[in-house]
Amino acid sequence: MATLAWRANGMTLTQALLADATVSGVVGVVSLVGARQLDSSLDLPTAFLTGSGTIAVAYGATLALLARRTPVSSAVGRAVVLGNLAWAATGMLLLVSDWIDPNPLGVGFILVHIAGALVFAGMQAMGVRASR
Repeated sequence: MATLAWRANGMTLTQALLADATVSGVVGVVSLVGARQLDSSLDLPTAFLTGSGTIAVAYGATLALLARRTPVSSAVGRAVVLGNLAWAATGMLLLVSDWIDPNPLGVGFILVHIAGALVFAGMQAMGVRASR
């Protein structure tokens, strides 16, 4: 049923990858450009924001390149789903560890990243199933 609904609205694995690429790229650039300002607002270290921003920009660029392949293979789609799940798990680990000490806004910032990664993983998993 979910596959039928997914096909009915026209979303494909390629579109899910492009959406993730766009959001990841924008969030990465914001983290890179605004690392010092975000550091003071979120109590997240500048190095953490710069590092995660760099990863997000590289990830977004990689997804954009992968999405250009026609068709996108199911194996690629599954790998991207696993990457998003790993990103979400890493965010959860950061929140329960003592590696960083964000304020409530910083916790919210990380929770939004976790939620976004899980939403994109779900979209991409549905795209993989629909592409079979």
